[in-house]
Amino acid sequence: MNRADTPPPAAPERRLRLLSCNILAGASVQRYSEYVTRSLNAVLPGRSKLDNLDRLAEVLPQFDVIGLQEVDAGSLRSGFLNQTRYLAEAAGMPFWSHQPNRQMARLAHTANGLISRLEPSSVLDYPLPSRIRGRGALLARFGEGRDALAVMIAHLSLSAPARARQLGLIAEVLQDYTHAVLMGDLNTDAHSAEMKHLFARCSLVPPAQATPTFPSWRPRRALDHILTSEAIQVDKMWALPQAFSDHLPLAAEIRLPGHVAPRPHRLRR
Repeated sequence: MNRADTPPPAAPERRLRLLSCNILAGASVQRYSEYVTRSLNAVLPGRSKLDNLDRLAEVLPQFDVIGLQEVDAGSLRSGFLNQTRYLAEAAGMPFWSHQPNRQMARLAHTANGLISRLEPSSVLDYPLPSRIRGRGALLARFGEGRDALAVMIAHLSLSAPARARQLGLIAEVLQDYTHAVLMGDLNTDAHSAEMKHLFARCSLVPPAQATPTFPSWRPRRALDHILTSEAIQVDKMWALPQAFSDHLPLAAEIRLPGHVAPRPHRLRR
């Protein structure tokens, strides 16, 4: 065989570590009764919320892409602090974006958040169908064309019919991506009818096993998910033992073909 006919060496695989976390706007809940007894704390700022965010920020540098749900975009309950930005800066992560969704006057402003070591080539917002407006999905694309990695972050409704409509839209968006990730608090397990419909309509596949994350003090339900397409290898998935809200954070280590997505960036100063 002539040298000119020798095929180029295959690009090495790349590993990424992902984290998804519903942070309850920084509030800490350790038993069901505290939803009532500490309800006032949920709408007021406090040192305990900042301490909780600081504890989470210490964990984030272990990961490359982080998806946050129930993060506050800046209202009374957070002391008018954009919590996504605060966590990114406290963790020394170079890129962040957020998707403000439901705003209740100046009391609460719920959002999805993205924190990343990789620079997204684009970040898109998708309002999700719901009887009560205020649900959304954030799509971050890393790279272009067939080499892009698409990461969608979402927090779905409690109602199964609403989740079915929301997952239908998500499937429509992700069906064009070979390398796709959906992560967030989906408020259902992987075997529900609406999730089966999602898997039938796009390249995402069910997890190999359930990872309970809720409630954080005694995890029994797998409501938080990091779902990947068939072209992505999941080496490990686990719930972090640290509780920062009423959900445990869910982590995953994945492998991608070497040509997919850009390289991590150093922090810009």
